[in-house]
Amino acid sequence: MRKNLKKILTAICVFIGVVLYALFGYKPATVEPAPSINEPVQTEISIPLEQQPSTEISVSDAFYNLQGVEIPARIQGRSERILKRTNYTASFNTKWNIPNWVAWDITKEELVEKYERTDYFDVDPEINPDRAVTYGDYSGSGYDRGHMCPAGDNRYDATAMEECFYMTNICPQDHELNKETWNDLEIACRRWARRYGKVYVVCGPIVEDANNAETIGRRHKVVVPDAFFKVILIVNKQTPQAIGYVFQNNDSRKPWKAYSIDEVEEITGIDFFPTLPDEIENPLEANYDTSLWVWGN
Repeated sequence: MRKNLKKILTAICVFIGVVLYALFGYKPATVEPAPSINEPVQTEISIPLEQQPSTEISVSDAFYNLQGVEIPARIQGRSERILKRTNYTASFNTKWNIPNWVAWDITKEELVEKYERTDYFDVDPEINPDRAVTYGDYSGSGYDRGHMCPAGDNRYDATAMEECFYMTNICPQDHELNKETWNDLEIACRRWARRYGKVYVVCGPIVEDANNAETIGRRHKVVVPDAFFKVILIVNKQTPQAIGYVFQNNDSRKPWKAYSIDEVEEITGIDFFPTLPDEIENPLEANYDTSLWVWGN
């Protein structure tokens, strides 16, 4: 009887084992076929947008935001004191009592009219008070106090506006030139900044014979320039572009003659944009495209 019971229990256990195996037993894994050697394996990698490489980098992007692109090389054999301001840098000639050049950039973002022009011409606080040119040195001379970096480029900042009226940013300038052609070119530079985003500007006087130059001044002798130059550079383009202008100090004629930067360098003895790579600077300064520099609206 015990043997029969043992056989029955064994059979029941085997039956239960079969049932459990059928319900929960091992299933062989499904094996994916290996890719063919002619079919490359696809791997998806998600790159954040800000890390994806740009395909629109132009040659000018390499130096568009460099500081000091507009600063000329030091002038050999000429008095030169560098004065750094909020919105411009001036090379002041302490013998002529006028700047050799004034350089700055104009950006679209800065062309906001937050502050009115002060019209308060002041001595430069960095010049010795006994030697600093004053407002009175121009009085009765017949010449305007002509801005190099104009008030219209400094209306975005109160300090910049104040500093552009320092006498180290001023030259004796013929009234017609100051109010007509020179002013028209200042307006054009702001228009180009709005169009292209940013322009670099360098301008200043041209003195042909300093030993025999006309001078004005009650307390200090101020040399009267024979002419004025202005050079303008655009770098936020696929091919950077530059152009120059030269006006006699009684010149209000139109249309205005354009010059290459090389030509203005020859006239002034100043090396412009020396920090640009030679492969960019050399063709840039030898040529200009007047279609990019339309003065009108």
